Amino acid sequence: MQLVVARIGRAHGIKGEVTVEVRTDEPELRLAPGAVLATDPAAAGPLTIAAGRVHSGRLLLRFEGVRDRNAAEALRNTLLIADVDPDERPEEPDEYYDHQLIDLDVVLADGTEVGRITEISHLPSQDLFIVERPDGSEVMIPFVEEIVTEVDLATQRAVVSPPPGLIDDRAEVASAREAEADQATGEGAATGGRAETAAEERAADGAGTAPGAATREEPEDGSGATGTGEGER
Repeated sequence: MQLVVARIGRAHGIKGEVTVEVRTDEPELRLAPGAVLATDPAAAGPLTIAAGRVHSGRLLLRFEGVRDRNAAEALRNTLLIADVDPDERPEEPDEYYDHQLIDLDVVLADGTEVGRITEISHLPSQDLFIVERPDGSEVMIPFVEEIVTEVDLATQRAVVSPPPGLIDDRAEVASAREAEADQATGEGAATGGRAETAAEERAADGAGTAPGAATREEPEDGSGATGTGEGER
């Protein structure tokens, strides 16, 4: 099986060296001096690695027959391809080659289908599963232990435990938000209704006067007097 292990970048210096974007977890094995690599486009190779070194955090390679900057620049964006045994596994038990992960079914712990891995994206901070959902949409799932809890090559599936919002359908999220908004609106209307009812009850009881105002009561005999009607002596 053939795997892409690197992409050639720009020329470095004047002696034929090139920068390399590494796409393998085992560069010391795949990109070692003496390794013979196929290329894409095929016309650029095969290329035999003559020497390699790390400079400012980047891998530099020099190939046999590439002796100057012009020849090195002509290789820019060429993919380097290694022949790999399909049954070969990385040394670490929790590491996998891309071809072993692509096409795995992705499911939740309860067996709910999430989708199928179509691509592995290698970022500086972490790797991502690009997963195609049953409806054709895509979701990116970080390949970290907290989220991808199991990879079973025998059953061809990966079990994930995603945090809320990572793979939720947008429609489901929108529906949940609308339900919350409707509930909040309903509670507000109910509260307003209770306030209106209380106001009506106060008005019916004659207590609708503004706070602090005095209510003058009329005397029963209609005289408007509070005394006996006799003058003081």
